[in-house]
Amino acid sequence: MSLLERLNNDIKQAMKNKEKDKLSVLRMVKASLQNEAIKLGTKEQLSDEVELTILSREVKQRKESLHEFDKAGRQDLVDKLHAELAIVELYMPEQLSEEELSDIVKETISEVGATSKAEMGKVMAAIMPKVKGKADGSLVNKLVQQHLS
Repeated sequence: MSLLERLNNDIKQAMKNKEKDKLSVLRMVKASLQNEAIKLGTKEQLSDEVELTILSREVKQRKESLHEFDKAGRQDLVDKLHAELAIVELYMPEQLSEEELSDIVKETISEVGATSKAEMGKVMAAIMPKVKGKADGSLVNKLVQQHLS
């Protein structure tokens, strides 16, 4: 089942269950997918990779907003965003554990042959396609820095 089909089914279910907040989030995600399809000029279904990119963008936006609202002391909005984030993350692939991610980082560093922090960009460019949607970029960055120092 494609992501769009799954979203449509979940939207119907949220309507039946009168879950307004969940419905709102699902509609936003669906709109993002449809907007991307329009932008790409395709009438066909988006590839899994493009769908994953869009979902990652939605998660990232919410995490950034969460940080800003937390800094501003807006607990009401922080709680709302935590709920939204939980819903969007249901559609993301399972996240890699820090241990699994660390193994991938070590493997990629040896593949690239990096030895110093100056080569961090090369390592990041090689690793991000491997972990796309499965790990947070800032965590990957932190682990790469640790392993290159």
